[in-house]
Amino acid sequence: MDNVTLLFVTFFLLSVVIIISVLNIIQLRKNKKMKKILENLEIEKNVINSTPIIPELEKVEAFMKSGRMGVLYDEWKKRLESIKEVQIPKITDLMLEADYSLSQMDYKSTLYKIAKIETELSKVRANSEGLLKEVQDITNSEEKNRNIITKLKADYRSLYQKYQDTADEYGEISKYVQMQFENIAKRFEAFEIAMDHSSYEEITSIIKSIEGMLKHMAVVVEEVPAIILLTDSILPKKIKEIVAIYDSMVKEGYPLDYLNIEYNVSEAEKKMNDILDRAKVLNLEDSLFELKVLLEYFESAFNDFEKEKMERNKYEEANRSFKTKLEHMNEVVLEIFSSMDQVRKTYNLSRADVEVLNQIHEDLDHLNNDYVILLGHTGNHTFAYSKLTKEVENLVVRLTNIENNLDETLNTIGSMRDDEVRARQQLEEVKLILKDAKSKINDYNLPVIPKSYFVELSEAQAAIKEIVKELDKKPITIEVLNTRVDTARDLVLKLFTKTKEMMKTAMFAEMAIVYGNRYRTSVEDLDKQLIYAEVLFYKGEYKKSLELTINSLNKVEPGIYDKLLNLYGNE
Repeated sequence: MDNVTLLFVTFFLLSVVIIISVLNIIQLRKNKKMKKILENLEIEKNVINSTPIIPELEKVEAFMKSGRMGVLYDEWKKRLESIKEVQIPKITDLMLEADYSLSQMDYKSTLYKIAKIETELSKVRANSEGLLKEVQDITNSEEKNRNIITKLKADYRSLYQKYQDTADEYGEISKYVQMQFENIAKRFEAFEIAMDHSSYEEITSIIKSIEGMLKHMAVVVEEVPAIILLTDSILPKKIKEIVAIYDSMVKEGYPLDYLNIEYNVSEAEKKMNDILDRAKVLNLEDSLFELKVLLEYFESAFNDFEKEKMERNKYEEANRSFKTKLEHMNEVVLEIFSSMDQVRKTYNLSRADVEVLNQIHEDLDHLNNDYVILLGHTGNHTFAYSKLTKEVENLVVRLTNIENNLDETLNTIGSMRDDEVRARQQLEEVKLILKDAKSKINDYNLPVIPKSYFVELSEAQAAIKEIVKELDKKPITIEVLNTRVDTARDLVLKLFTKTKEMMKTAMFAEMAIVYGNRYRTSVEDLDKQLIYAEVLFYKGEYKKSLELTINSLNKVEPGIYDKLLNLYGNE
């Protein structure tokens, strides 16, 4: 038991020693890491502190000829003193405090101090670099400005040479361009004087003015020849052509007021003069754009003229076509209404048909009036042909609608006439059919005609009389007439069919009896059946007679019906 306890204690002590060793190692690493951070911050502080501001400030003393430069020099020295005597020492104090906190193993405080040092270093770095840049802008200004001026002189010579090569293209603006180049040359001379006097602010101003003037002259050299070409040659020629075409078309009767050509030409000339006046002071703002807009307008005017010529041809063609159709429609409607009383007397027109015809007449009157107005507009050249074309197209649509409505109504009236003609034709046809039926009855001389046949004959004759009666009425009611025709035709056809069937049955029954006579003496009871069939035949019951005969003979000679059909069916 004592051995176990001893072993446990030994293990515990060993664990404690290991933990303490690990903690010490971690502590040492943390101290080393923070020490490294502080050393880097110290190096960074020394780098900032060693920024070569003082040597640059000593160079500035050479530029101390102007009062403004002295003010800047004093301000820079104060800012340098603030960096050297206030901001850097403050960082040094913070680093000492961080070292002390680290030595006391106060890591939280050490980290806070490091963060604060980094912030202050960032501020000092920005202040130091900014001050150095401002000072170097002065100390390096001579070389920098010389380089800038050298480049600007090269740009000037290139631009001036380009102008000289095309000076004839500048017209009356050439002398103003030449004067501006001379002004730029004077600015270069002013730069040399300012450099001799070390006038830093004036030098900067001169350089900026030269840059601006050269930039502006680049635009002048690029755009003035195009402006002169447009204002002196291209646009005047376009205007002359436009005016000539406009005057010619007006004389030919084209309504061109809507194009406002005269006003727009006047305004274009004013705009061109204004652009030339501004060009004399080298103010070219939007000039080339405005001239291009004018050029596009006059180009579009040519298109408008061509369009108007096409529209005139289109209008005249549409007008001729419409006039022909309208005159034809007027003649048709006049003819219809001149015979309207006769049509009403002949046919029982519906109220709707009459109202449609009256509406057509009214619509046609309105259409004629509107066409007269259109011709008036055409004659006084008030509206463009494109508008007149649309108007005549609208009239064509209205005329087409009137034609369609009239066609429907005329179809109705024409249908009535056709129905009347067809009724008269069918009347003659049913009379012939009825006559044919009666003729067939008379030709065969049947022994007896059933009473039902005479009833149907009477009905068919009465139906024919109804057709005649309806045709003699004025006005004719077509629906009633058609009903009468259909009724009479059905009755007559039914009678004709019945006549044929009755005659065929009677003839077949008679032939069957005659054929059966050969078996009267040899077959028992056949004579009796045939006698009875003859009785039925003479009583007019032809179907029963035929059935009785066929059934009797079929016992003697099977298939007799088909045989009789083959022998006598085609007779």
